[in-house]
Amino acid sequence: MANTFPKILPSFSSLVFIIMILTVAVAVTTSAKHDSFFHELLFPTELGISQQDEKLTHLHFFFHDIVSGTNQTAVRVAAAPSSETSPTGFGSVVMMDDPLTETADRSSKIVGRAQGMYGSASQSELGLLMVMSFAFTEGEYNGSSLSVLGRNTVESAVREMPIVGGSGVFRFCRGYAQAKTHSIDEMEAVVEYDVYVFHY
Repeated sequence: MANTFPKILPSFSSLVFIIMILTVAVAVTTSAKHDSFFHELLFPTELGISQQDEKLTHLHFFFHDIVSGTNQTAVRVAAAPSSETSPTGFGSVVMMDDPLTETADRSSKIVGRAQGMYGSASQSELGLLMVMSFAFTEGEYNGSSLSVLGRNTVESAVREMPIVGGSGVFRFCRGYAQAKTHSIDEMEAVVEYDVYVFHY
């Protein structure tokens, strides 16, 4: 009998080890099931959309960046000490709430606002980093928005910036915006935008 006990002991240890492994496996599986709120695989049809529903929309409007005067819509909120002597204003950041209009005339119908910021991100040319939303207020796009994140080399005839997302009508969108300077003076820059987006 004394010789039997030592032979059982290793088997019992192995059994305890196996039970521990199974307990951990069950805990991980259970935890994964409880964490399903964090991630879930969906098919577009579950959200009521299909590839056949995708369309391409072209939007055309004018952006008014008013940097001084009583109707100022763009305000510098930050700058580095060296921004004052930089030929490009490198390091300065401007917050904006610019009207978007149907035509180049500022008094024409407002179709939305460009809200966000731009910063001088180049030491060698007028190159801005644009981070903004086109928040629309007219027609079927009222309450919807497009998000722009990209480089804007102001002195180029045409600048292209990516549309990285959107809301409302423009959920799941992708596309690009082309900007062309219409006019510029000490008080206001008027920029013509052509925006092309795929959306559902």
